[in-house]
Amino acid sequence: MIALDGVRKRFAGATTAAVDGVSLDVAAGEICVLIGPSGCGKTTTMRMINRMIDPDEGRILVDGRDIARVDPVELRRGIGYVIQQVGLFPHLTIAENVATVPRLLGWSAARVTQRVDELLALVDMDPALYRARFPRELSGGQKQRVGVARALAADPPLLLMDEPFGALDPLTRAALQDEFLRLLRELSKTIVFVTHDMDEALKLGTRIAVLREGRVVQYDTPAQLLAHPADAFVESFVGEDRALKRLALMTASRYAVPMALDAGAHRLQAGASLRDALALLLQDGARPLAVIDTRDVVVGGLDLQTIRAALAAAPSM
Repeated sequence: MIALDGVRKRFAGATTAAVDGVSLDVAAGEICVLIGPSGCGKTTTMRMINRMIDPDEGRILVDGRDIARVDPVELRRGIGYVIQQVGLFPHLTIAENVATVPRLLGWSAARVTQRVDELLALVDMDPALYRARFPRELSGGQKQRVGVARALAADPPLLLMDEPFGALDPLTRAALQDEFLRLLRELSKTIVFVTHDMDEALKLGTRIAVLREGRVVQYDTPAQLLAHPADAFVESFVGEDRALKRLALMTASRYAVPMALDAGAHRLQAGASLRDALALLLQDGARPLAVIDTRDVVVGGLDLQTIRAALAAAPSM
């Protein structure tokens, strides 16, 4: 879907390149997360994909087309874009904000209205309640939901997301991350996502590119990144709690085993992580947990020994 080949960009007056020979391939349907310290080139790399910035060297292909040969306006209309500050038009209603690109594309009024209501419902905002409101009447989390809806309005195959949840409080941020993952299960999109938060990268990304001084240090799956950091920089950037982060990628249903359980054993949803299981076990005096499916049927149990064994048996997951 996206291929960056030896892309370089140096801004006027800078002594070093902001992006220095970046090569990445992002397959259709993947979430590629760009992460690294401030000034490492992650936002510049992303902004070159929709030609908000043009590279000095190298090629960028989107769906097999060299974007240097595509009209920038045409290119951007096929790419959704979500930023941290949201960027909603304050003088337009929520419906008018979401409808921005479809109207530019000449959609009929009936089709626009249907699409706006469909997307507001998709991001868990009742169209009847929010359609006619203005951005100033919304919370930060609600504005971000509208920003996602606007980016999806023309059903683009590609989304660029630049720290979209970075300005939100931790609870709202976690809720929107979960909502985003729910949307991805319903929609087939390729996403390039910029963040400075490793926990967010591990939660959302199918592949993660760690950048340093304009170069890609490692490009890997979350599991491989945690199990086999490429060097000391990646290891330090991932953090000392790598084992806990690996547990967050492992689902309870996969590792639950048959075992005797007390009638009052705490219950854990099958889709929860082993990190969630460990927290509950430590809170409950290490008493085994019952793992249940969506019908509340027990599918197995988890205890500390099971979690240790799962971690030891899955060094690269």
